[in-house]
Amino acid sequence: MPADDFLSPIVAATTQWLVQAYPPARGALQRGLAEAQARQAVTVAALLRYPTELDAELVAVSGPGGASRLDWITGADAAAPEHAEAWRSWVDEVVTSWAACLLGSPALASRAAEAVAETQGGTAPVAFRRLTDPTQEDQRSAALLRHPDVLAPIADLHGDALRDRLQATQPA
Repeated sequence: MPADDFLSPIVAATTQWLVQAYPPARGALQRGLAEAQARQAVTVAALLRYPTELDAELVAVSGPGGASRLDWITGADAAAPEHAEAWRSWVDEVVTSWAACLLGSPALASRAAEAVAETQGGTAPVAFRRLTDPTQEDQRSAALLRHPDVLAPIADLHGDALRDRLQATQPA
């Protein structure tokens, strides 16, 4: 079973969390564009965080940890229902932080997409165009999701580890 299959619940839940924490502009098209950007950022982050099939299998078995700390940091815990939705347990804090870093910096996102392409063999960076080269409409649709200052509390959690990972994947 490919690593992507094991990571699918994490990608879906983490994308959902980001879109709820940083709501898109009004409208179905804007929500779709924001969700596509978040999904691409989360996918790149997850593939960097769990680069091998074994890594993906282990996190699928052990579980990613959930959204509790992220909710507390963003203040979403006050609005969370008493019995939160089950999908929230599949949110991965490190992947969320890395995705926030990528959403806040297209240059970092481009480097991360290149690193994924190098390590995954066949995943072309063009598949992550909305993340790495957002259009003006992408930017407008996901203004909060793309704003580095707004993302900083989440991005700063594990951003150094992402930069270290990307530095380690650069050819000498």
